[in-house]
Amino acid sequence: MEKTASVEAPPLVKRGASNRMLVDFAELIKARLTLLVLVTTAVGFYLGAATVEPLALFHVVFGTALAAAGAAALNQWWEYRLDALMHRTRTRPIPGGRMSPRDALLLGSSLGVAGVLYLAVACNALSALLAAATIGIYLFGYTPLKRISVSNTLVGAVPGALPPMIGWAAARHDLSWPAWSLFAILFCWQMPHFFAIAWMFRDDYARAGFRMLSSRDLNGIRSGRQSVFFAVLLLGASVLPALLGITSRTYLPLVLLLGVLFLGLAVRFYFKRETAEARRLFFGSIIYLPLLLATLVLTKS
Repeated sequence: MEKTASVEAPPLVKRGASNRMLVDFAELIKARLTLLVLVTTAVGFYLGAATVEPLALFHVVFGTALAAAGAAALNQWWEYRLDALMHRTRTRPIPGGRMSPRDALLLGSSLGVAGVLYLAVACNALSALLAAATIGIYLFGYTPLKRISVSNTLVGAVPGALPPMIGWAAARHDLSWPAWSLFAILFCWQMPHFFAIAWMFRDDYARAGFRMLSSRDLNGIRSGRQSVFFAVLLLGASVLPALLGITSRTYLPLVLLLGVLFLGLAVRFYFKRETAEARRLFFGSIIYLPLLLATLVLTKS
C-alpha cells in the first residue's frame, strides 16, 4: 500500500502544477479580453468577405490571437510593479511571484512577433500592419500615458477598435468606409465601458498613480457626462453599417433599440453617480456589444 501511494502522488502534484500554469498563462494574456478581440476580428472578416472560407478565417483569428496575447503579456510585464499596488491586480502572475518578469517579457515578445509575421504570411501585409499598430499603440501609447494624462483612455480605445479592421483587411485587402464604421463602433463603445470601470476602481487606480478621468472627478459628474456623450456617439456610429450597405434594413431598428437602452444606462450613471450605477453601466456594456455584433452578423446584406 505504501508503495502504491508513493507512485500515485507525484502525478497529482504535477497535474495541479500544470493547471496552475495554465491559469497563470490565461491571466497573463488576459484571456477574456483576448477572446473579445478574436470575436470582433472574426466579425470584421465575416462582414468583409464575399464568401467566408473557414481556413482564411482561421488564419486571421489565429494570427490576431498571437498578437493580442503578446500585447497583453507585455502590458503586464511593463506594469507589474504598479499591479502589485492595486487590490484587483496584485495577484496576477508577475506581482504574485509565480512568473518572472523576464519570462513574461520573452513570452510576450515572442507571441507578438509571431502574430504579426503569421498574419503577413497567411493573410496579407495590411492585416499584419494593423496588428503591429495595435501592439505599438497599446504598449507605447496607452500604457505609459496611464501615469501621465487622462487622455490615456482615448488613446487606449484605438488599439481596442482595430481588431475588426484586421479581420476586414484580411478579407478585402483594403480599409474602405465600412471597415472604419466598425472601428467607430468599437471606439465609442469602449469609452463608457472604461469610464464605468475607472469609477468603480478609482481608489485602486489612484493607489497606483494612474491618471484616470475618475481620479480628480470626486462627484462623478465628468465621468457621467463623458459616458453619456460617447453613448450618444455610439448610437450614431452604430447606424453607419446600415447606411454603408453592410447590413439589411432589419439591422437599423434593432441597433437603435440597443443603443437607446445603453444610453439610458449612461444617463442613469450621470444623474446618480453611484458605484452601483457604474457597475450597471459596465455590465450593460458587456451585454450590449455581443448583441450588437450578433445583429451585424445576422443582418449582413
